[in-house]
Amino acid sequence: MGERKEVVYDTVRWDDFRRLRGRAQEVLAALEAKGLDAMVFGSVARGDVRSSSDVDIFIPQVTSSIQVLLALDDFTVLGTTITQATPRALVKASVELEDNTSVTFPLIPPREVELEFYRFGGAVGLNDVRSGRRVPGVDKRLMLIEPTPGGHVETPLIDLSPGVVAKKVNVSQQIVEERMRVLERRADVGRTGVYINRPLAPEESVEQVLADLIAEDPALRRRIDSR
Repeated sequence: MGERKEVVYDTVRWDDFRRLRGRAQEVLAALEAKGLDAMVFGSVARGDVRSSSDVDIFIPQVTSSIQVLLALDDFTVLGTTITQATPRALVKASVELEDNTSVTFPLIPPREVELEFYRFGGAVGLNDVRSGRRVPGVDKRLMLIEPTPGGHVETPLIDLSPGVVAKKVNVSQQIVEERMRVLERRADVGRTGVYINRPLAPEESVEQVLADLIAEDPALRRRIDSR
């Protein structure tokens, strides 16, 4: 994980931050115009971006794919994929746009702990993006990133109690402990794939493909019935 340290951003990094925030603002505003509240999460919310950082946007409520695609009508859609990390995880659809941008939304009502996943990494809404607000969050290295006026301070989670981390990023201690287990395992054995990863053809609808998957997969039916 490394050691606790303060990172001061140079001009290039601030320029990257403003560029990526501008992209996030465009997409979030388009979604809001169609009545969809959404948030950008990860490094774009925290501020510790790189030039190649993704702009990851999440809509925290179930909505129709048609409504999402209508909101994104002015953007170039590269593809849509239905994913589920494990048989018990949230089923989601992700719309991939140009410029390393994606819009993800749940296909079944998410549990609170599944929403906390996004806050764990740091998440902000449209008003925060417009104001330039940055928030604390945990990156994939298991470093707590806390914004400062000149950059950020990063602290390895092993130096902090789960309760302290939970309070700083506004989530439950349960999600902190769960994410630490997942990310530590990923560091040891690497990514192990996902349970469902179903790209859609241009003529396919998210809802019809989901219905087909539910009909074929008892584990997926159990996850939906357990919500």
